[in-house]
Amino acid sequence: MLAALLIGAADIAPGKVALQLLDWLPFVSADSGLAPVEQGLLWEIRLPRILLAAIVGGLLAAAGAAYQGVFRNPLADPYLLGAAAGAGLTTTTAIVFMKGEDSALLIPVAAFAGAIGGVLLAYALGNVAGRGGTATLVLAGVAVSSFLTAVQTFLQQLRVEELQRIYAWILGDVGGGWSQVKLVIPYAVISVTVMLLHGRLLDVLSVGDDEAVSLGLNVVRVRLVVLLAASLATAAAVAVSGLIGFVGIVVPHVVRRLAGGSYRIVLPLSLVGGAAFLVLADLIARTVLAPAELPIGVVTAFVGAPFFVVVLRMTRRVET
Repeated sequence: MLAALLIGAADIAPGKVALQLLDWLPFVSADSGLAPVEQGLLWEIRLPRILLAAIVGGLLAAAGAAYQGVFRNPLADPYLLGAAAGAGLTTTTAIVFMKGEDSALLIPVAAFAGAIGGVLLAYALGNVAGRGGTATLVLAGVAVSSFLTAVQTFLQQLRVEELQRIYAWILGDVGGGWSQVKLVIPYAVISVTVMLLHGRLLDVLSVGDDEAVSLGLNVVRVRLVVLLAASLATAAAVAVSGLIGFVGIVVPHVVRRLAGGSYRIVLPLSLVGGAAFLVLADLIARTVLAPAELPIGVVTAFVGAPFFVVVLRMTRRVET
């Protein structure tokens, strides 16, 4: 986050940025020597962008870890399970059919409803097709995501004049400013708190349903609560940043490699790791072609797509 604040298309001396940070602290006064325009760039553009990237990345990574714990599936991810596609469809609907402040107010609600609906539909389809297999759940999620994306594309064609706004949202963007940061914080606090409080119960759930029930765990309630919390986190992230893929599968797997498989550890570290990962991805997106800017979703896909292939191969070896 500090590197992202210091580095950007506009060249500002790092020492002056450090002094400006000190000047922002309560009861501290420091003359940074920055012009008002440079101070505005730091406060109104870079800082809210960094905070929004950190919040969105943390939410997506924690949601991915929670989904993997609920379904006991290493490939479970907000995007593979239909949550992001569902949120994308309902958010696009809000953009297409609502105007002005009405759409801004409805986007979080619509995204949450879509995320819940997408996951439940994928889970139900996976149960109908067959229980217990990683491939079954993944294929169900891909099928649901493809269908919902097709409906979303149809809606886009109804309002050609909104295509630029919709495509900018689909490719991912964390430059929404302080208004988007304020919008996502309440949802982030609620969803993250619920997921972290269920870390120990997810550890119990990982031993199997029968064993968990014998230990006195209400399996259905735990799954439902964590599923709702993870879907709320996904919906909140999608609502303010668009579709940014692979964070929820890359970060939890790296955390497990480094810190073990206990969800009491995986969930908080995924939260921090996801924040760092997306801030770094955004830093690359806005500097690698400066003054032009890459969509942040492109950067995460460059990292996530090869990583997903590796995880899939590892999972197949384990299942074999």
